[in-house]
Formats: sequence, C-alpha cells, structure tokens
Amino acid sequence: MPSSSLADVDPRPFPGGTDQCRTAVAESLVAAQQRELPFRHWLMRDVLPREVAAELDRLPFAAPDLGGVSGTREAHNATRTYFDAETLARFPVCRHVAECFQDDATVARIAAATGADLDGCYLRIEFAQDTGPFWLKPHTDLGVKRYTLLYYLSPEDSPELGTDLYENADTWALRAPFEPGAALAFVPSDRTWHGFEPRPLPVVRKSVILNYVTDAWIAREQLAFPDRPVVQA
Repeated sequence: MPSSSLADVDPRPFPGGTDQCRTAVAESLVAAQQRELPFRHWLMRDVLPREVAAELDRLPFAAPDLGGVSGTREAHNATRTYFDAETLARFPVCRHVAECFQDDATVARIAAATGADLDGCYLRIEFAQDTGPFWLKPHTDLGVKRYTLLYYLSPEDSPELGTDLYENADTWALRAPFEPGAALAFVPSDRTWHGFEPRPLPVVRKSVILNYVTDAWIAREQLAFPDRPVVQA
C-alpha cells in the first residue's frame, strides 16, 4: 500500500463511532444463528451500522489484479490491504471498527458467544477485494488464528458469492449466504474447512476478514494494534 502523509488523511466527518459499532456487534451476536453442519458456525446480520458498512465499501483502495493466479490469499501478499497503523490513521471508519473489536467488552462478548479463547490475542483485519477468476482451496484456519469473522460488503445480495463450507478437504457441503452487512463466523478447528469454489466473479467481491491471532503471528505489520493484545475480561 502506498505510504501516506497528512494530506492523505480522509477529511470527511464520520457519521458513527466506536460506541455505535460496539452496540451493533453486541446486538448481532445475540441474534446470530448458530449452525452445526458441516461444522459449528454462526451467521450474523447487521454486524456494523449501515453507515459504517457504506463507508467501508467506499474505501479508495484499488482492487488488485490477480493475474489469473488464485488458490490461496498468500499468493498475493504484496497487494493485500490491512487495517494497520497507517490505514487507521488515514481513515476514521477503519479506526472505529478496529477500536470496537479491540474493546474488552466486545472481546468478552465474542468469547462468551462462541467459546473462543481470545485472551492475549491480537486483532488482524484485512480489506479484501476479489476479482475473477478467483478461488480458494479448502482450509481450516487452524493454527495461530483463534477466531474468524468474514464480513460481507458488496455487491448487493449475491448468494453465489458466499463462502463455501466443506465436510472435509474434499467434500463440499454448502454455501454461506452473501448479504451486505452479514457475516460468517467460526472458531477454527480441524473441522472448519472453508474456501471458495472456482467460479467467475462478474463484479468485485468486497469483504472484511477479521481474525484474532496469537502472539505467534509473525507479520506484526498486519496487526491493528501490534503492541496491544486484547483482554478477555
């Protein structure tokens, strides 16, 4: 991502804040639908306030050209965008979202709702823009990731763009609904196989990928607050 200066800081007033984000997340967790197949996961709606979602959707990051290469996100590490220190300084909406998920109360609510062990983890948020042809091979996120939330932005309701869930590495099970403002969440385990089946993308598929990762995460520059582990109160 290009370096920023004071001139790059978004000057627009932001019609929301950390408190509004925190309230929306709390309400979404309460209303979440818990599903057991093919593995335990949660379907959430209205995870963030609508004005926040709209601001995220308008972030001025260019969609990367994948050059026909796909299968893993790691294949394009050089063009990935994170809510890192630079992005938080430039865009108030990104800062408010990050502060919401860094907040002790939000962390405690997620842990209570899902059983995730988040104490001492670090917040990592990626702004993803997928362009076709695109696919992700089935993977579990098991390892240093303790919680995964896939929050969908745009386009409008497009069921065919949802995340694919699998019984195992070779057996497709179902597709999560892709609705703006909705999310798929799960606690990584050896059963949480998910990916994206190869299919054309007629538009840019925007989403926010949120993880809480352990201190073993090597790429500290990707973290929202690399020196501040979250506290599971």
